[in-house]
Amino acid sequence: MTSFVKSFYSKPLLSRGAVQVLSRARFYSSQSPASLSIKYHSLDKGTTEASDTPNGPNICVVSLDRPKARNSISLQLLDELFDVAHKDYLAQDTRALILTSSTPSIFCAGADLKERKTFTPNDTRNFLKKLNYTLDLLENQAIPTISAINGVALGGGLEIALSTDFRVLGQNSQVGLPETRLAIIPGAGGTYRLPRLIGKSRALDLILTGRRIKSDEALALGVATRAVEDADKGALELAREISGGGPLALTAGKKAVRGASPEWEAAMYERVVNTEDKFEALAAFAEKRTPVFKGR
Repeated sequence: MTSFVKSFYSKPLLSRGAVQVLSRARFYSSQSPASLSIKYHSLDKGTTEASDTPNGPNICVVSLDRPKARNSISLQLLDELFDVAHKDYLAQDTRALILTSSTPSIFCAGADLKERKTFTPNDTRNFLKKLNYTLDLLENQAIPTISAINGVALGGGLEIALSTDFRVLGQNSQVGLPETRLAIIPGAGGTYRLPRLIGKSRALDLILTGRRIKSDEALALGVATRAVEDADKGALELAREISGGGPLALTAGKKAVRGASPEWEAAMYERVVNTEDKFEALAAFAEKRTPVFKGR
């Protein structure tokens, strides 16, 4: 059996001027390690250059890897994606999670329609329940999450991306929710996450027409956070920018925005105002050096 989700950590070894990267496999599967196919690769297209900040970063990169099926969401891929979404990244001092594809032309084509044809109505309901629960876990991850979309993200593929905090699209990317062309509707968060991002009227346009949009329109509408030449490089750049902040502040900031109220903002501010990292940042500012955050 083959694993359809592959991952690595990009972790700089701290040395000024010549920062190295240590890549370590992380197995996201209930299968035995011997049955997995783990790929070591760099989002820098073969380089090992990393951020020169003393804070790291620890960036976890997970690749969907089911190229012959266009990374469509099968039962096995969903099981592995659940493991990814359920993981406690804070415990590993991970600062950001990037979800990408090992195939440049496709992020995820949505549901595996060949497998879906074999489902009973109850199978379909159970599949959607687990997919929705998985994407809820991903959306509520404590650390910032980024989808790097090169190529196509359709249906459930776009719904996966909508459950992450940021969506970085490459120049040849196309995204869409074509479910109405199959006489159904989006069933994994598309009908409520998309309107939150771009408003009801624009979301209805995309959902009811089922049309695909390119990266420039996705950026203009607000579906994309950034539109760049290469989504993997753009996502890694964004992750490094984010990872320069204090880890407790990153988590608190994300929760405050999710809560979207004066009460949530006050509660999250209280969590960070007297931390070691906050006093380290003040000392570093006074001493004109880069702060070294410890997540305390």
